[in-house]
Amino acid sequence: MTAKTDLRNLTRDDIVHFVESLGQPAFRGRQIMSWLYRPGITDFSQMTDLAAKDFRRILSEHATISRFDDQVLECSSDGCVKFGFKLADGKVIESVLIPEPDRNTLCVSSQVGCAMNCSFCLTAGMGFIRNLQPAEIVNQVCAVDDFLRNQPENERIGPERVTNVVFMGMGEPLNNLENLLKALSIMTEQQGLDLTNRRITVSTCGIIPKMRQLGENSNANLAISLHATNDTTRSRIMPINDRYPLDDLLAACRDFPMPKRKRIMFEYILLAGINDSRENAHELARKLRDIPCKINLLPYNESPTLPYTGTPMPQILAFQKILMDANYSVFIRNSRGSDISAACGQLASRKNTT
Repeated sequence: MTAKTDLRNLTRDDIVHFVESLGQPAFRGRQIMSWLYRPGITDFSQMTDLAAKDFRRILSEHATISRFDDQVLECSSDGCVKFGFKLADGKVIESVLIPEPDRNTLCVSSQVGCAMNCSFCLTAGMGFIRNLQPAEIVNQVCAVDDFLRNQPENERIGPERVTNVVFMGMGEPLNNLENLLKALSIMTEQQGLDLTNRRITVSTCGIIPKMRQLGENSNANLAISLHATNDTTRSRIMPINDRYPLDDLLAACRDFPMPKRKRIMFEYILLAGINDSRENAHELARKLRDIPCKINLLPYNESPTLPYTGTPMPQILAFQKILMDANYSVFIRNSRGSDISAACGQLASRKNTT
């Protein structure tokens, strides 16, 4: 028997083509899309304007609507919530909700594990297991939306839904570009999750050939995991630099297609004695010249299994000042969720097996 089609793997145009393959008019696909991401919709029988019961029966025979149920939750003292989602094949991914009074940011995963092997990141220890399907990306947002709607109002820090999405969880998003682009289409579709591109950020360690493809097919914000100012240091902590050296990466950033009002976010994790000197700050200012950008400085979340320590805050502030004096917008990220291993670089489910 042919496996049923998961409609949450499909963009609106894909759904139209799917219903046409079942002998139905295109408008039926648009009707389905209008129902698919409404709260509480789990079955085709709930889609009351699909009219003919025969069509709903045909849909149930050929299609399904996936969702994440029974997720494992860990709550941080600072309000962050880490979600463990078990996939159909038994693998586990993690997402992190970062609530603030005016927004809910969800850090989502794009792969099970990661192949990039960055030496400061716990996810690297998992290795690469597989790419996520579009539905497995989108369902992270759907499940957290459900969690927020069901949360008592007096316990909720931010709004009633996810407002911002950052692809900074498990995996390298650009190594799953086809599924990423489908997920972005669903997230920004008005009848889908109805998020705006300006509230979605895709982070990459710098897969140069796919960066331009992302920019040509999506208006999501781009973040670059930079973390060093020269090839020697970057290759030491980020092996991808051997394939795509720093100057080539920055040239690709200068060539990245984006509206004039947008800027690239450069992420820079500060590792004591590795990349945090005054000379590094001045070199970073020189390297990023002529790139419309912002800089995010990340205090390092230490782990007993990794050989790095974090830079003291006075030194981080001095690093920031050098960059600000060079007329860059520079932010120091407030590390959230570290007490539940939900902070940057800490996602590493031990429940996966290769």
